[in-house]
Amino acid sequence: MVEPALDDVVATYADGAVNAREPLLVLEPLRAVLDAHALGAGALRVEPIGEGHSNVTYLVRRDDGFELVLRRPPRGPLAPSTHDVLREARLLGALADTAARVPRVLAACADEAVIGAPFYLMERVAGEAVTTALPAALDTPAERRRVGMQLVDALAETHAVDWRACGLDGFTRDPGGYLARQLCRFGGLWEQHRTRDVAAVERVGAWLGEHLPRSGPATIVHGDYRLGNAMFATHAPARLTAILDWEMAAIGDPLADVGYLCAVWVQRDDPPLGMFELSGVTRGEGFPTREELVARYESAGGRRVGDIRWYRVLALWKAAIFMEGNLRRALAGSSDDPWARGFGDGVVQLAERARELTLAGSSG
Repeated sequence: MVEPALDDVVATYADGAVNAREPLLVLEPLRAVLDAHALGAGALRVEPIGEGHSNVTYLVRRDDGFELVLRRPPRGPLAPSTHDVLREARLLGALADTAARVPRVLAACADEAVIGAPFYLMERVAGEAVTTALPAALDTPAERRRVGMQLVDALAETHAVDWRACGLDGFTRDPGGYLARQLCRFGGLWEQHRTRDVAAVERVGAWLGEHLPRSGPATIVHGDYRLGNAMFATHAPARLTAILDWEMAAIGDPLADVGYLCAVWVQRDDPPLGMFELSGVTRGEGFPTREELVARYESAGGRRVGDIRWYRVLALWKAAIFMEGNLRRALAGSSDDPWARGFGDGVVQLAERARELTLAGSSG
């Protein structure tokens, strides 16, 4: 069990008043919300789960055995329009009766007076997120390959959802302008987040603007689609049970998800990627290559991908900017994430990887 920091979770607001930082969870008002929605009974026990570099996620257990998951924003300072958990909850609710593999939302609360920030509650999905190791039953070449293909199939299913039919009209302004807005938004976030000048971030941003591709029909876009944001059943055959962490979701160019998946996917012959090797387990025998992932996506979704290089560069550039924001919060003392404090050199390395890819002759 992962223990929260002493000032993260308090029983009452009076208990939290003696701390220098505001709490992330206040248990008594949270219990009242759970009781009002008939979500279990008895006292609460909480445990932080997930990688913890963005929105905060807690597993909540009650005395009667009921379990659920809570999502809320991190402590500030937060840039405008980021960490909008209620928008995330809206998307998950809209996808509940579609082919997209998402957890069920149980309740949402916009009242910041309850725990200090908006939050939502969702079901706990059985399974494991794969980062550094596979469940034993999936740790064979055949099952590793199936894990990779399941990841792509679930993405193609999500992109095939009729987003208008499930009530997501208006979820994103001008879906056809998604890529241009991404450049504008993340360029602005860089100005807000940065703790120093990083020339590679500026150069890559300029390259992306100069080579902006023309998007095809818009779909739901996850925005952070990778192996670590998916849950898999722990028994064979490998089966993806839920896609998690939808805070960056939008309606836009689906190739942004394919490019991001390829940007963070590590295959056997890749050089070491240091702290940004998010799922090095995929170096193992049996896992598909990036080219095989793209081919599977084309066959599963019927959508031609073509040269994915621009989208990979976009993914790396956005990740560098997003992680700079995490570094800024860590330096300000609002985050206890020890990994974030190492982002100083890591963000530069990530931006340089993106710059090097702009100089490559193919999608590679």
